[in-house]
Amino acid sequence: MSLVLGPVLRHVGETTAQVWVQTEAAGSVTVLGCTARTFEVAGHHYALVPVTGLEPDSVTPYDVRFDGEQVWPLPASPFPGCLIRTRGPKAGEHTRMIFGSCRYPKVADPKLSRELGLDALDVYAARMVHRPVDEWPDALLLLGDQVYADELTPQNRRRIAGRRGRHPDWPDDEIVGFDEYVGLYDDSWKDPEVRWLMSSVPTAMIFDDHDVRDDWNTSAAWRAEMNETTWWRTRIRSALASYWVYQHIGNLSPDELAADPDYRKVVEHEGDTWPLLQEIADRADAETDGAKGVRFSFRWDIGRNRLLMIDSRNGRILDGDEHLMLGDPEFRWLEEQTAAPGAIDHLVLGTSVPWLLPHAIGDLETVNEIAAAKPGRAGKLGESVRQIADLEHWSAFRVSFDRLAAMIERAAGSGLATVNVLSGDVHHSYAARAEMSGDAAVHQLTCSPVHNKMDWYVKPGFRLAWSRGAKRFAERWSLRAGAPPKPVTWKRLAGPLFGNTIATLDLDGRTAQVFFEQPVSSAALVEKERLELTSRRTTITAPVPAAPPVEENSAS
Repeated sequence: MSLVLGPVLRHVGETTAQVWVQTEAAGSVTVLGCTARTFEVAGHHYALVPVTGLEPDSVTPYDVRFDGEQVWPLPASPFPGCLIRTRGPKAGEHTRMIFGSCRYPKVADPKLSRELGLDALDVYAARMVHRPVDEWPDALLLLGDQVYADELTPQNRRRIAGRRGRHPDWPDDEIVGFDEYVGLYDDSWKDPEVRWLMSSVPTAMIFDDHDVRDDWNTSAAWRAEMNETTWWRTRIRSALASYWVYQHIGNLSPDELAADPDYRKVVEHEGDTWPLLQEIADRADAETDGAKGVRFSFRWDIGRNRLLMIDSRNGRILDGDEHLMLGDPEFRWLEEQTAAPGAIDHLVLGTSVPWLLPHAIGDLETVNEIAAAKPGRAGKLGESVRQIADLEHWSAFRVSFDRLAAMIERAAGSGLATVNVLSGDVHHSYAARAEMSGDAAVHQLTCSPVHNKMDWYVKPGFRLAWSRGAKRFAERWSLRAGAPPKPVTWKRLAGPLFGNTIATLDLDGRTAQVFFEQPVSSAALVEKERLELTSRRTTITAPVPAAPPVEENSAS
């Protein structure tokens, strides 16, 4: 017996850890003397082992046993053994988080491989193998598009084309069923370097649109269009059920899971839990905006630093006249988590889509929101533009944008050193500083993609969007269209950077810095930008000269 996927180290506390695995069969999985039975979903088997009794500020090697037999690490593995590093007062003094989004899997096709370039996370892991443990990151934050259900690799197209019994109404170039989602995660998480990294670095995850489908939940019109298809109900159930299994449950602590009635039902159920997962997915997809829904936003505390990961896709409220990024109950929960003056030094907000965009794009999204709400042809045209141009970030949900700005400004005045909003999605990387009251420095830090190809229009489009002329034009246009003045101003500090990138947020006491790195070989990254985030007079290092050219599709 061997593991299908994992182990993946997920939530880690001062004395606890969560280790996720996918197994070939039903049985018992043991990590450091703590055991969990697998649960079955549509013929696939999973376990999330709650490891307890650890010491704060400790480093503990571990292996994985299935029905008493060691199944991980593999014999003769070229990687160091798996480790659990717990939180604690000492660990919280210096916290290193790596983050990014939009990670397409490796492909065998040489042409596509060259277009995609080197996977920044894969190269980071290859370098990390040779670094001492105290230089390893304390958390990996995956900010969306962990899998691509609507942009399939050639091997995935062949896989679904050859499946017996695939419904004839299902699209040939998109994932629909749960079994097909299992194949996506297998493609993405079996990369040897990344698999090893995820076994020893606590990993937090949130979805974005491609985990489900491009433009997912951009508007009520989009939802209505999808609901008219014969296959969408199966698709959204499969997407949300697989997200719950592969990504969501590991974001929660053992105590949170023990109090979660959905999780208890699943792990206590005898036999296939697919009917239970369908019911969970249906509730998650419904716009209940209340206690009966499923909250995918979550919180991690690492010493005196707090991570709040915001569900800015499934949590949207679009019915009726509302157009909100989050419903009121979930937004109130977020606001409660930030109301802790003096308890934390740095607040980190993760949201798959950026809060602060290039100025021209942000104003364009607000103008489009106003236009799409109009009746008749004008509204239909606005909706078409929204979907074609992907105008669906926080600025396109102006009420929610303003509420988030107010929440951040209150937090910035509560004794924090920094507030940093981490995002991805937009296929370029940058840092921007918000001008707000309060002593804390507030930033938007965006890293995208980790591994994806770049369309021809990305570079000129985003450079123009960041320009002063485009900013002035878009601001005037927005005000003339009836948009209220923005509650926050911001300026770009670094970027735009193009190409595969991994970013590091380094929190040390009351100081903070961020740096962006890009792969130049299968084992080397080059640092492109470094910023001191806590200084009001921000210092940006000059870009490091690139290394000599290397073969871009070399395997690591």
